[in-house]
Amino acid sequence: MKVVQIGVGGWGKNHSRILSEFGVLSAVCDTNSERAEEFGKKYSVNFYNSLESLLEQEKFDAALICTPTITHSSIATKLIENKKHVFIEKPMTYLSDDGQNLVDLAKRNKVILTCGYIERFNPAVVSVKNSIKSQKYGDLIRLEFYREHRMPQHIKDVGVIYDTSVHDIDTAMWLFDDTPEVVFAIAGKINHEHEDFATITLGFKDNKTATISSNWITPIRVRNFNAVCTDARIFSDFITQEVRIETGNDTETPKNEKVEPLSLEIRNFLDAIDGKNDLVVKPEQAVNVTKIAEAALLSSQRGTPIYLDLR
Repeated sequence: MKVVQIGVGGWGKNHSRILSEFGVLSAVCDTNSERAEEFGKKYSVNFYNSLESLLEQEKFDAALICTPTITHSSIATKLIENKKHVFIEKPMTYLSDDGQNLVDLAKRNKVILTCGYIERFNPAVVSVKNSIKSQKYGDLIRLEFYREHRMPQHIKDVGVIYDTSVHDIDTAMWLFDDTPEVVFAIAGKINHEHEDFATITLGFKDNKTATISSNWITPIRVRNFNAVCTDARIFSDFITQEVRIETGNDTETPKNEKVEPLSLEIRNFLDAIDGKNDLVVKPEQAVNVTKIAEAALLSSQRGTPIYLDLR
């Protein structure tokens, strides 16, 4: 299999590293010619500064897109039309309608399409998911997410909801195994052009809720969540991958092997292409995340809840 990496700045450089480790990286592409050359030479692969030249000169099976959100739709469309399998870093598109168009296009061209919601591959999240499925600690009734740090330098075109909160929107739906019926959000901006803090509440059926608190204000990096069950409270840290379960007077700390979630995520995409497994992140689910992000932004502007009918 031959895979190309489109966008090797910011987060994309990590994708190219893993693709190289897997022995499938065949080329890199970046509009910054110096950066494209740097990573092309680093991994001894071809390098390009435009999608057009890449498609014209390079033979490959799949592509990973790690470019600004606003460019995802146009880049992915050209790749899918050329029968390439596509992995898009989150969020899949800026507009949910564009995402749905990609889903339909991928089906017509019979190619794999997925999106980089990496926390599904985090051992801490997987551990909590397994505990919820087993109902060892009763029913899951509430989720609380906290994601804080300074704004990433490579983010230019979206605010904290599209760059940061989307991770927890997806994780909440995955842990509840459901889509929310209502979204209410409060957001604003202090130091940046786009919103840099947001608190989002997702309402699921049976009065189950998820509260997502994200900001680019605080200097300390926080990445954790609580799963409130009827018989326990489960605390998890996305960074350390540690899990702590509090049940009455007892505290359990399950042991999980620490792994790099990005490596597992990319391997799932490659194996799905080979027919070895199903995608963990379905493209339709990524479209729903964008619909919820859109609703959160609208709710914060109107000051009212937004009701959804997601499939």
